[in-house]
Amino acid sequence: MTYTKEQIIQEVKENNVEFLLLEFTDMYGDTKNVELPAEELEMVLANEAMFDSSSISGFSDIQESDMYLVPDLDTFLLLPSLVDEDRSARFICDIYKPDGTPFEGDPRYILKRAMKEAEEMGYTVNVGPEPEFFLFKLDKDGYPIREMNDRGGYFDASPKDKGDKVRRDIVRTLKKFGFEMEASHHEVAMGQHEINFRFDNMLKTADNIQTFKNVVKDIATNHDYHATFMPKPIAGENGSGMHAHLSLFKDGDSAFYDEDAKDGVSKTMKQFIAGILHHARAIAAITNPNVNSYKRLVPGYEAPVSIAWSHSNRSCMVRVPTTRGQGTRFEVRNPDPTANPYLTLAVLIQAGLEGIRNEYDAGEAESRNLYEVEDDSVPTLPTNLKEALSALKKDEVLLKALGDHTANAYIEDKEDEWTQYSLQVSKWEIDKYMNK
Repeated sequence: MTYTKEQIIQEVKENNVEFLLLEFTDMYGDTKNVELPAEELEMVLANEAMFDSSSISGFSDIQESDMYLVPDLDTFLLLPSLVDEDRSARFICDIYKPDGTPFEGDPRYILKRAMKEAEEMGYTVNVGPEPEFFLFKLDKDGYPIREMNDRGGYFDASPKDKGDKVRRDIVRTLKKFGFEMEASHHEVAMGQHEINFRFDNMLKTADNIQTFKNVVKDIATNHDYHATFMPKPIAGENGSGMHAHLSLFKDGDSAFYDEDAKDGVSKTMKQFIAGILHHARAIAAITNPNVNSYKRLVPGYEAPVSIAWSHSNRSCMVRVPTTRGQGTRFEVRNPDPTANPYLTLAVLIQAGLEGIRNEYDAGEAESRNLYEVEDDSVPTLPTNLKEALSALKKDEVLLKALGDHTANAYIEDKEDEWTQYSLQVSKWEIDKYMNK
């Protein structure tokens, strides 16, 4: 819904709103917020809400810490979970510097910049995400323990599926937030769940992913569970992904569909896919952003390993579903739900657009089960965070997509994360090597 300032003032007054939540996202994809009393609404709408950004990861130094939270009026929302208690309303905000220019390290701004490049080429992009999550039990003090909420499997029903009531409450809440829901079900792994919502433009989708994560965690807590988006919380089980379905439109029609092509897939779509495959190893540093991400990207657990595309082969990084016409799209299968959605979509669109500009060739669709291919004829995704960061540091297209500020801060921080991980000694190592 599109709001004017006058409509928002009226909504706040008529609904006796007491508090305003100004939300934004840090470099890692974590949602942050500042809460103000509703009496400050006019100041907020005048773009005068200031905050100290020096303690926010990847933002600014202490000597230049003042930033402004500029609300996106279209994200105004009366929070349904609090409507009968402390009446609150939410804005998702962009971050601006004191001189009135956008902060180059704001993930939302980075995505907007990518969307603008697509628009300049005549394209609009829609995205449908599929974020998965696990439910774990809590101890008597309310802290998560390593015990899943059930032993159910793919599409299992109650009583095997003990998360159905949690998922239903999540769906109900998201509908109150304005989401168009599609489906929810138990996933393959024990205690693993998936809830799908309808595609939208890239910015709205990234905003929705952030809202989705917050709602999932809140509702899970209400049911005495802990929801985690950690990619691989349990060894030997499937991990959680966040598959992204992308569709491209030009002049209102699908730029990915070609009724004269044998497979119905346009040359533009194959070039877009080729751009993503060309930059896949560097993209992984953003779409699979932590040490644990790469414990999901291993053969045999439905996560992709090979940098290839197919029509139905789920061992490939990119898969093209059978739908044609306006619904023609492809699915990028390697992202996981710990990724910053704004940065993830920004690097995917920038890589794809470069593929179109330079007429990259995606090659033939792969039909083999690439988990069983033992030679090195098909390139593979990085096996760890260090490899991905090394690829990112050499990728000029992605570095430009992120901007100098975010690229430098992100790489420095993630390299430090890898160093910290490398210094640890795990139980597996003790068991394996202590008696050598």
